[in-house]
Amino acid sequence: GAQIDAQGTADNPIVFTSGASSPAAGDWGGIILCGKAPINNGSTATAEVGDVLYGGTEPSDNSGTLKYVRVEYTGNAINDEKEHNGFTFNGVGSSTTVAYLQAYFGNDDGFEFFGGTVNATYLVSTGSGDDCFDWTYGWVGSGSYWIAEQANGVGDRGIEADNNGDNNGASPFSNPTLSNITLT
Repeated sequence: GAQIDAQGTADNPIVFTSGASSPAAGDWGGIILCGKAPINNGSTATAEVGDVLYGGTEPSDNSGTLKYVRVEYTGNAINDEKEHNGFTFNGVGSSTTVAYLQAYFGNDDGFEFFGGTVNATYLVSTGSGDDCFDWTYGWVGSGSYWIAEQANGVGDRGIEADNNGDNNGASPFSNPTLSNITLT
């Protein structure tokens, strides 16, 4: 039931960054929101990082507002199976505001959606160490005005789109509505 309220402006964005004197990808974790919207890997699931429960039966769940926020040098690895993303949306609902975000030179995905119904606009992934945008577990929200700027020799895919790796027929089926996407 907690909510984040991180609202910067175009002229004064909120910046979460490394405290290192020479910042590098993987210096710290990232931002993780856990909501109560539907997922397709059980009625609830445990987050990959932090062991927090997420998911539920509330498609319009509200996890707060992220607007004009940039994260830099994220993607700290906990082990070979668990890494932070720049922004992680676990079962986040459609009443959550997600707009004008940038993931800058993280060690894993820029943005990842684990189920949920959240709508995300104006996202920029710059130099992500893995995928720029990634979803699984039945994400059925929308995305518009996304830009991926991959660095030379860094990263994997512009978009990795999955339903459920253990049961591809699981419901709800990942089916986001996307428009105005640029991958470079």
